[in-house]
Amino acid sequence: MAPRNKVLQVPAKCLAIREVLNRVGDKWSVQIVGLLGNGTMRFSELRRAIEGISQRMLTLTLRGLERDGLIERTVFPEIPPRVEYALTRLGNTLLEPIQQLAEWAADNRTTIQAARDKFDAAAAKRKP
Repeated sequence: MAPRNKVLQVPAKCLAIREVLNRVGDKWSVQIVGLLGNGTMRFSELRRAIEGISQRMLTLTLRGLERDGLIERTVFPEIPPRVEYALTRLGNTLLEPIQQLAEWAADNRTTIQAARDKFDAAAAKRKP
């Protein structure tokens, strides 16, 4: 019987896979890629669109995404300078998996909440 999980078949690549998943799987990166899937945005537009993100965290996340080749940063020589962010070709390939994950989360959120409630109730009974 063939293993279902291809990631488990490549232990030598685990570190590289983990690094990529850390980038594309964190909550801020997912939101940024999703927003940029709708088109180019400025820093301030991204910050307003992402509830709870600090300026520093947005800056760090954008730099990481740019470093990984998922977004591109364009600076326009204006006063004040205008900076826009857009997905690269590689970044666009991430949109479909992110959309599928978002759909899965939406489809399963009530089931997950019910499981949490059941777990928490059982844990509360075990506590002295």
